[in-house]
Amino acid sequence: MKATSYYPVIMTGDVAGTTAFYVEHFGFTPMFESEWYVHLTSSEDETINLAILDGSHETIPEQGRGRVSGLLLNFEVEDVDTVHDRLVAAGLPVLRSLRDEDFGQRHFITADPNGVLIDIIKPIPPNAEYAAQYAEEALPV
Repeated sequence: MKATSYYPVIMTGDVAGTTAFYVEHFGFTPMFESEWYVHLTSSEDETINLAILDGSHETIPEQGRGRVSGLLLNFEVEDVDTVHDRLVAAGLPVLRSLRDEDFGQRHFITADPNGVLIDIIKPIPPNAEYAAQYAEEALPV
């Protein structure tokens, strides 16, 4: 299968509120908007997309309807400290404090209004133990 696009779709009971959250805090722009579905594209990189969907909409099979759960969105950024400070100042919760991890990330975790975890990451060099687990071409520098 050759995919032409890939993006997560967050099922929610508040399409407008969830859309507003990602537009305000993460720089997304609506490219399609209806009451039940919004397609968002990053204003900085058009290849980064996210969709918001009313979890009770008839387009979803009945057994799959509901709210999002068990989802973690990762956003890799150039300056995690600046993003951290901006989101904390905006009042977003910090569920995992800003920290350096041995496996090669400086990151923190916040959440959207639906409880979706959002991990804001800057890749950093891992310690030797973890470096050995990376494919050579994937090793953060």
